[in-house]
Amino acid sequence: MDEHSTGDVVKELHRDLVVKYNRHAAAVERYWRSFDQSQRTKCIKAGAADGVVLKHPLDRALGDVYKIIPEINLRDITSPESDFLLDLLKHRATNSLLDQYMTGLNGGPGDHAFIKNMMDTRNLALANPDRNILTLFFFLARIVLARLAPSIRANLCVSQELGELILQRQTHLLQSLNIVIEDILDIGSKIRDRKKPPKRSDKDKAAVAAISKLSIQTPPTSLLLSDLINGAVEQKSSNEEYLNLLSTEPVDEKGRSLPVHTDKYISGAVLEAAYRAVKAAAIWNYISGLLKRLESTPATDKIYKTMILQEISNVCQMEYSRTQALFKQNVQIATGVKWFKRMSNAYDKAGNARVNMKGDPGALTRTDPQLHYMLRLCQSETTASKATDWMKKLGDLHDTHPSEREKLEEREVVSLGDLAITTAFIQDLSAVVSMPPPSRKKAQMFVARSQELDAEMNELKSQIDLQDFAVPIDNLLEPRVAAKMLRVLDDFIIEKAGTQMGFLFQDLIEECFTNLENQYKDAKDKAEQKEKAEETPLPSAAAESPEKRVEQRRQKEKTRPSHSSAYQIIAPGEEEKPVQGEEAPPLPPTIKVRASTADVFSMLFSNAEARGSVNWTAFTAAMADVGFSVKPNFGSVYTFYPPESLKASKAVTFIAHTNLPSRAGVSSCTQRNCEEGMAGARRRSRWLRKDREV
Repeated sequence: MDEHSTGDVVKELHRDLVVKYNRHAAAVERYWRSFDQSQRTKCIKAGAADGVVLKHPLDRALGDVYKIIPEINLRDITSPESDFLLDLLKHRATNSLLDQYMTGLNGGPGDHAFIKNMMDTRNLALANPDRNILTLFFFLARIVLARLAPSIRANLCVSQELGELILQRQTHLLQSLNIVIEDILDIGSKIRDRKKPPKRSDKDKAAVAAISKLSIQTPPTSLLLSDLINGAVEQKSSNEEYLNLLSTEPVDEKGRSLPVHTDKYISGAVLEAAYRAVKAAAIWNYISGLLKRLESTPATDKIYKTMILQEISNVCQMEYSRTQALFKQNVQIATGVKWFKRMSNAYDKAGNARVNMKGDPGALTRTDPQLHYMLRLCQSETTASKATDWMKKLGDLHDTHPSEREKLEEREVVSLGDLAITTAFIQDLSAVVSMPPPSRKKAQMFVARSQELDAEMNELKSQIDLQDFAVPIDNLLEPRVAAKMLRVLDDFIIEKAGTQMGFLFQDLIEECFTNLENQYKDAKDKAEQKEKAEETPLPSAAAESPEKRVEQRRQKEKTRPSHSSAYQIIAPGEEEKPVQGEEAPPLPPTIKVRASTADVFSMLFSNAEARGSVNWTAFTAAMADVGFSVKPNFGSVYTFYPPESLKASKAVTFIAHTNLPSRAGVSSCTQRNCEEGMAGARRRSRWLRKDREV
């Protein structure tokens, strides 16, 4: 990992810790103080590799670990009378990385001085350092060469060896503290849903059966088209059941569909998990609908049959590619983690980072046949027909060596089952009807438009923020948290896309069947006129702007009957279902203040343009009247801390410019900070009242 990426990781880990601490500090402190020594030890060991932690700050059992992060040790942390961990959490979560670099806990040595001392007194060294390279720390602003000397004197520009070791210390400390917060919340909570994940109906049995019946030779032709229809309907029902499971059993998603590296990806991963479930159910609904139309079409109507078969072929290929991609994603973060490499600045059509396989899977033929077969199934050149061979070999291996299957992570087993079911279905389908090869030009109705939805949802992944519910991810196990999160997700999709996620695919399916009928009618008319039957090209989506498309959806939403989509991400009855024991939120407490204070906040928070000026003295006086305490930081930067009576966990920082004119008496930067910082508190507790009372 290079310096830049290491610095990025440290910054992300620090942001994650700040978010967790701000949201859960009170609960963490309450739980931690209630734990005995064994519970504290369990928390600290839970997030450590193999559960091994330093016994004391000078414990050398783990090599140089005691020279990097001696703070994470059982003696100082787990004693029931010790607040050391709480102090460490507060220091690392409430101080900037620069402050931590310069000053340590309780005024002790900062990260720079600590590592420098370890290098000087305990021979701490970096393997293969380039001593001619200087590390300019990532949290500094731009700096010109002429200023390097002052930076070196200020310990802000250091040798690569020292810089890398400092970053290692910060990385390991922040990782440990992020994890320990999650473990404290998990062990301390008495109301989390801890039952084992429910099975996806007979999904696992279906997957095993699908693998076992795969054969290299062509299957017998005793199957009927009605059998395939039943199979597609069963798969549709299974995916709809799984979609319902997502909205009612959040524990099922723990570690399955939400593999994330830092908390900033969690919100997008939640959206993607819901979208995948909706899309899978819609695909099999569409396939079953196409097969029913194929069955009811007379054998003499070759035009319609040809069109339907081509659409089925294309959609089945899309479903195979989808399940193969999901299987590859799960293998590359589990059993095959060492066999994949992420390509920098390379992305697929959906905007996902491109990952390539390293080496030749054939090298594993004898040493690890299971991984060999799985890697073969991950390769893009392994088509559905070729996958049959590798699936059969994998199934035979599991029959003769059941322990091999037990080595796989659950996410791998589930995604392997989906891939096997799709592969088996395509094989059976090819045995019953004469399937044309997939085409990139013909019958691309569903494929092309679902790819447009993929791109649209991918753009939204970076915009949604569900961290109030899903950080840490196990917070979803708290009662009703997942349901509340899905409500927010549903509202977000409606706002951004113009309708519910389920209706996006429901409308897509209806449009595809309508277009199929129109194309058939057009082709039939041309055939009757003895003209060459050609498919009518689909209207170009490129000419339609995203804004217009969303507006059209909103207009259609007004005409829908009052029923939910077939692919609802909120379980039936959950929309208005109150939390058990939850009552309507009480009115915010009223705090009486002077008229001058009410005037100050009215000017700051007015929905209209500012109506006057607010000087700094008046502003600080108003904040003091509400109960805030002020702490000067540096220069003209001040931090205001809310009183306990407001039940607000966050402080807010302002920059005062008393010598610069502005429309509100403070700089535009100050006013923006005020609006951004205080608007959140106003939305949450509504402590600003229009009747001149706060």
